[in-house]
Amino acid sequence: MEEQQKFKRRHILDIIVISAIVLIALLSLLFVFLFRKSGEYAVVKIDGEVKAEYPLSKDGTFVLNGGTNTLVIEDGKAYIINSQCPNHDCERMGKIEYAGQFIECLPNKLSVIIKGSSGGVDLVS
Repeated sequence: MEEQQKFKRRHILDIIVISAIVLIALLSLLFVFLFRKSGEYAVVKIDGEVKAEYPLSKDGTFVLNGGTNTLVIEDGKAYIINSQCPNHDCERMGKIEYAGQFIECLPNKLSVIIKGSSGGVDLVS
């Protein structure tokens, strides 16, 4: 009988700890989504050097890195199409629009980073 009570106490304690962890995770996600800022422009870096900056407010298609990647900006979002890398992971990273988001193409040493109006990263999660 006493062993069953110990088991129930442990079970209740486990539920409390797991619930607390889930609550903290949900509050963290809520904080990130409430306080993220829309980006102002996309910064293109090739091999760690800034090569170009494009405003997200102006739609366009830009050939990057000697034709290895193509950056598209439309409706305030940036994304990569037509990448000449083995896995095309940068194409699958999707559209980015918030300050701090980025797309990486490691084989082509290309980074596209969304910056806010201050020029720095506004929020990192």
